[in-house]
Amino acid sequence: MLTKGMGLLVLAAAVLAFPSLAPDPFILSVGVVIMSYAVLATSWNFVGGFTGYISLGHASYSGLGAYGTALLVIHTGINPWVAMILGGLGVAVLAVPIGIASLRVRGASFVIVSIAMVLILLLVFQSWGEVTGGSNGLRVPRPFDESVLRPEQHERFFYLHAALLAVALLVWWAIDRSRFGTGLKAIREDEDKAQSLGVPTFNYKLTAFVISAFFTALGGGMYALWFGFLDPIFQFSILVGSYMVLMSLLGGIRSLLGPFLGAVIVGYAVEFFKNQYGDTQFHLVAMGLLLGVVVLFMPDGIIPAVSQLIDRFRPQAASIREVSAGELAEQRRTASGPGASTAADPATDDESTDRLSEGVQR
Repeated sequence: MLTKGMGLLVLAAAVLAFPSLAPDPFILSVGVVIMSYAVLATSWNFVGGFTGYISLGHASYSGLGAYGTALLVIHTGINPWVAMILGGLGVAVLAVPIGIASLRVRGASFVIVSIAMVLILLLVFQSWGEVTGGSNGLRVPRPFDESVLRPEQHERFFYLHAALLAVALLVWWAIDRSRFGTGLKAIREDEDKAQSLGVPTFNYKLTAFVISAFFTALGGGMYALWFGFLDPIFQFSILVGSYMVLMSLLGGIRSLLGPFLGAVIVGYAVEFFKNQYGDTQFHLVAMGLLLGVVVLFMPDGIIPAVSQLIDRFRPQAASIREVSAGELAEQRRTASGPGASTAADPATDDESTDRLSEGVQR
């Protein structure tokens, strides 16, 4: 436990120190993208990690959160951060009927429903040009005045994304250790058996789904305020949802920091390939190969695989402990019961002593 705590402190210190260590604004902007990915992947993991339901359409909620935040700022003039929270709450409310409809199916059917959702929203937001800007895109007012230069905005948004990620991780950690989290993990392992044991499976799934949509929408809203421009083709892309799945699977969907580790690897790889190969689709090939390697060789993710490797080199706990003569005598008296004779047969006593002295299971 102490080792894990020290590791978290070191990780937090590294994250907080990154903006001051970044050599130029471009690297800092890459850091913001990675933190944005980490927020989205952690948000997705409320559903994928706890219930085992794989959604490829989670870009629906990040896109709705982004457009909801932008439209509130543009048409009402309210504070951008209030708009972001209201956008997240609005998406959470909308996720209730969506979840009621989609969570009635499982497996491949649920994946198809999630993909259909994001494709429908893509068509709606492309066609509704007078409100969303359509294919021309939508410019989002920046939350800081013009005196704040772009590199400084990158630094501020890096810390804001880190704060949002910390809140999402805290909520995930709390759920993981609660009775609610135990029920969700039972659903992940065997939903029918969990239901037969009295777990309200549908209500649990729906709650996790709404929480996931809420944090995903907040991540989308913060991205909109940082980037300053929204395009429905990107915001409602299946590729964005696929990245969330890949990041979580790569790091480990059953671990707290798995999606964050996956976001660091995948986010850096995506930006590297885009920078090296421009507008080509080579980065998609690389991501597909990475996903294939993960599924074949590390199906549980990097963190569980490394943990298992470390456990192999740890000394195994002994299953047999030494027992004193006094403990043996006490065990014989307990086993004999209150009505048994205190004068035990010597042969039986010796035989019992021999058996018990061989060792007692912990």
